[in-house]
Amino acid sequence: MEINVGRTRPDLVAPFSDAVQQSLEAGEVGLQLAVYAGSDLVVDVWAGIADLATSRPVVADTLFPTFSVIKAVTAVALHIQAARGYVDYDRPVARYWPEFAANGKEKVTVRHVLQHRSGVWQMPSDVTPEKMADYDWMCEQIARLAPKFEPGTRNGYQSLTFGWMVSEVVRRTDPKGRSFRAFVQDEILVPLAIDDLWMGVPSSEHHRIARLIDAPPRPLPPDAPPFLAIPLQVGTRETIFGRTDVRESCIPGAGGFATARCMARFFAMLANGGVLDGARILPEAMVKTFSIPRPDAGQPDDVHGVPLRIGAGFWLGGNLEAANLGRIAGKNPRVIGHPGAGCSIAWADPDKRIAVSISHNRMCLPPATAQDPIRRAITASFDAE
Repeated sequence: MEINVGRTRPDLVAPFSDAVQQSLEAGEVGLQLAVYAGSDLVVDVWAGIADLATSRPVVADTLFPTFSVIKAVTAVALHIQAARGYVDYDRPVARYWPEFAANGKEKVTVRHVLQHRSGVWQMPSDVTPEKMADYDWMCEQIARLAPKFEPGTRNGYQSLTFGWMVSEVVRRTDPKGRSFRAFVQDEILVPLAIDDLWMGVPSSEHHRIARLIDAPPRPLPPDAPPFLAIPLQVGTRETIFGRTDVRESCIPGAGGFATARCMARFFAMLANGGVLDGARILPEAMVKTFSIPRPDAGQPDDVHGVPLRIGAGFWLGGNLEAANLGRIAGKNPRVIGHPGAGCSIAWADPDKRIAVSISHNRMCLPPATAQDPIRRAITASFDAE
């Protein structure tokens, strides 16, 4: 299969072309890989099939669903508001969103939400794809939910609810009163010259989106925590996230679509201490705090059932085999990033000042062993273990 190479440092063409080839042979279908070193794009490789039904190939500007990788962008939007003094991490969410105080959530703080310790990890029981695509409906319903545990006492991964809880705080504290999507565009994407990272894809661009190859069903009962956090009727499948209304909606916790090079550019800003090419998005001192793990990080997460190294809206590198980010991104505990459903992933290593994005369309269950050749190439090329 042809391996396509864009702007890639000459000494990195062979190792990363080989890594992508090996990943395809191990089961990947369509794949993009991008790596930034400092402020430079040094790896830009793509290959495979974007749509098996039509044999449409992956090209440089194919858009891949990123699922939870977009949570990192959503978290940065909130951190911008905190840096400007509009949000205090340790104040209740209800200070900014009064309706959120209902049913025992009055003590849920912004930090609880960022660290996935709010207890509000379940989706509304009557959610449908149409309702999930309705931003206002989702916020109204989440405001009515009761936490599954006393906020701040346990860990529970907010698979989908994270996005709306964070974005609504941003929206309500924005002096300009912008929609969350407009805030992200104005405050993050435009300053960083990122033009192909979407939180709601316009209809004119749908032809560029890669179609998913669904993962096999998970052998769990329908009331298992993962299915309460992501109900089957809104699961991460092509029949759901390939819908026009879902593609075009603002789903801040899982509705991202991007090229790998654009997602890597976003993470390059984090790898460089909150600035890229002169565009300062966050204070460097703040970015350094993102690698501090949440309390009880070694305890099993109520939703995933295993320990997850999570900080202030990001997953962290480290030694935990169960942590998707750490297994792929390496042992450095200061690495910050985010995995997405189906094993798409992106991260920033602030020590090596590298940023990586791996986007694909073959949904799989962790561990993503097909990506191991890419991990090995990154380790060998950047000494980034």
